[in-house]
Amino acid sequence: MKKKAYLGIDIGSISTKGVIINENKDFLAECYLWTEGNPTEATKKVLTELQKNFDGEQYEIVASGTTGSARKLVGSMIGAQVVKNEITAHAVGTTSIHPDVRTILEIGGQDSKIICVENGVAVDYAMNTLCAAGTGAFLSSQAHRLGVEVEDFGRIALSAKRAAPVAARCTVFAESDLVHKLQVGYPREEIIAGLCKAVVGNYLNNVAKGKKIISPVVFQGGVSKNEGVVKMFEEELGMPVLVDEKGHLMGAFGIAILAKESRQEGAFDFHVADMEFKTREITCGKCANHCEIICVYRDGKLIDSWGNRCPNGEITAKNQGETY
Repeated sequence: MKKKAYLGIDIGSISTKGVIINENKDFLAECYLWTEGNPTEATKKVLTELQKNFDGEQYEIVASGTTGSARKLVGSMIGAQVVKNEITAHAVGTTSIHPDVRTILEIGGQDSKIICVENGVAVDYAMNTLCAAGTGAFLSSQAHRLGVEVEDFGRIALSAKRAAPVAARCTVFAESDLVHKLQVGYPREEIIAGLCKAVVGNYLNNVAKGKKIISPVVFQGGVSKNEGVVKMFEEELGMPVLVDEKGHLMGAFGIAILAKESRQEGAFDFHVADMEFKTREITCGKCANHCEIICVYRDGKLIDSWGNRCPNGEITAKNQGETY
């Protein structure tokens, strides 16, 4: 008899992450790749990579979960038992590895968040999805402007004697200030250190504003791999900031745990990666709400729909041919 395994997928705007865990929450397989604006294709690629490293002779996936910005779409694709927001998933994943954590800082490709934890439970949070300043996308664009690989930002920042003051209230201001700093002769490493410090300042003044940051602090998201930003957080907060080597997978890990704990089981087939998925948006005109309804089709057949705020807009396989 095969052992039980659980799948978690975290679909973000920039990256898609997948993990498979066993009953003891040990990682059996993991994958991290770029979403590239296509969550369905990214999910297929993640599943293909996970299958390569998954021991299907010893284990079988009995439950799955999805989180992230495209969680409902991908949940429909794979027949997930659990679909939860990323706040819940990140908190569950992080507290499983760091049970004493009190504050989770997260900076991703296009958004950032803070989660306050008490006794292993998320009690408060805040998100910033309106402005790219201070995110991974912001740092990548500045790295390109400076002719530096963003992966080298942290190492270069740590070599600077001081951080140049960079205005990073928004991307436009930061870029013009960056050009000015270069023109007046600031060393490149000081500008890069300044950008790292500006990211931290932007986060603390906007995302974390009004939140009490209590140690132990865990820093997650793609930007957590930037040693310069980690150092600036520690200087600004006056406390250690822990970066877990699996931090970029915490959302996927957390939703896999929630799938395990749900006690709901259902067959999972990696052949989902070979199926064709399409989405269609329909505006319902059956009442004054004019709801925008998302329909998901697998190999031409409707498998799920959502977005209707009343029964008039409910779309099923039986009525999908109606005029909306």
